[in-house]
Amino acid sequence: MRDYDEVTAFLGDWGPFQRLIFFLLSASIIPNGFNGMSVVFLAGTPEHRCRVPDAANLSSAWRNHSVPLRLRDGREVPHSCRRYRLATIANFSALGLEPGRDVDLGQLEQESCLDGWEFSQDVYLSTVVTEWNLVCEDDWKVPLTTSLFFVGVLLGSFVSGQLSDRFGRKNVLFATMAVQTGFSFLQIFSISWEMFTVLFVIVGMGQISNYVVAFILGTEILGKSVRIIFSTLGVCTFFAVGYMLLPLFAYLIRDWRMLLLALTVPGVLCVPLWWFIPESPRWLISQRRFREAEDIIQKAAKMNNIAVPAVIFDSVELQELNTLKQQKAFIMDLFRTQNIAIMTIMSLLLWMLTSVGYFALSLDAPNLHGDAYLNCFLSALIEVPAYIIAWLLLRTLPRRYIIAAVLFWGGGVLLFIQLVPAGAYNRMLPYILMGSLTVLIGIITLLFPESLGTTLPETLEQMQKVKWFRSGKKTRDSTEIEENPKVLITAF
Repeated sequence: MRDYDEVTAFLGDWGPFQRLIFFLLSASIIPNGFNGMSVVFLAGTPEHRCRVPDAANLSSAWRNHSVPLRLRDGREVPHSCRRYRLATIANFSALGLEPGRDVDLGQLEQESCLDGWEFSQDVYLSTVVTEWNLVCEDDWKVPLTTSLFFVGVLLGSFVSGQLSDRFGRKNVLFATMAVQTGFSFLQIFSISWEMFTVLFVIVGMGQISNYVVAFILGTEILGKSVRIIFSTLGVCTFFAVGYMLLPLFAYLIRDWRMLLLALTVPGVLCVPLWWFIPESPRWLISQRRFREAEDIIQKAAKMNNIAVPAVIFDSVELQELNTLKQQKAFIMDLFRTQNIAIMTIMSLLLWMLTSVGYFALSLDAPNLHGDAYLNCFLSALIEVPAYIIAWLLLRTLPRRYIIAAVLFWGGGVLLFIQLVPAGAYNRMLPYILMGSLTVLIGIITLLFPESLGTTLPETLEQMQKVKWFRSGKKTRDSTEIEENPKVLITAF
């Protein structure tokens, strides 16, 4: 029985059909760059101080000194969460006493911001923070919102693959696009922080599901020689494009509701892609829907101006496929044997810790010294040459050594960043933690089996023969798999 790549070899690798799929699926990833990082500006915290009511009977001198000063980064700034007790300073003002001269401000009683806050509009006109006063005693709600968004990402990561196996890649791709765009639009009408956050969790589920399914669909439709380009210069670069456009939109639109509205438009523009992106023929074959798979292959051949063979799947192959028992795989099967379980755990650690480092640094970019919008743009821009370098390296060098070297490099930079002079030492602790974890996962990566120049396993039985800490040389088992492919790519 021939495998799918052999069956469709006559289509070529980079015809009009493949180029169309490559760019349309990559373009569908742009909204992911918006939603993945939008919390940076939607929940930005501007400079703020306690509000002193206009009705308060204070002289101009006491109004200017109504908020105590505190030391931050080596300089004195107004306190964000405390003010001098209003009744006390109003009494001093009525008596004609001057702050600092007649009254020692350091001895005055303080109170919380009972009348709310005044927010600076130098950077943001409004955010969810200014909308619902998520500062001081409620400042924990902002990181919780971000964390819950990534809880949605986690849930979407678990269910997206299962749903696409059950209902098809195309259907789930556009359904998750609708979830991401629709619930992002509903966030505009949020009347409370709780409503905004719950909707944000669902947006996170749609965001990662859209990304994962587009990735799967592209790698299943495109040929072997194009898959690395698609997975690096395709989906990743277009994610970076969306990420770069985010600070541009945020700079031009400083109100969080209008910004969110602008960020939903690209998702709506993806609707016409339904008529141009086909279902995965590999998935259709796994579902025994051979006629539909052949129709897509024939349309691809027509678009590429290539004559279609008289027979794409011969009767013998179809008979074998119809009698072949469909293998059902579940998540727990990844822990069924020691060999597969070890590689599963290592893969989970690799993805988890790499994602922690990436998103922690990306979400912190606006907090660095300088302009928040420019910092965010540069953080996205630097990803483009990184993806190009990754594509070039993946073509020739062993993958595990590439990953390990990059992780060692990145982890080392994070560890040594503490040597840069700064304010308080505790601000370095997150970088020390991320650096240590990044170096650790770099070491673990060296234990992975090498995939360069080898045929990837397609079933659990084939995966069982792949040993962790395997060298780059082809083993007898992998050579046997390569020379005697037994099955077509099936839904996993």
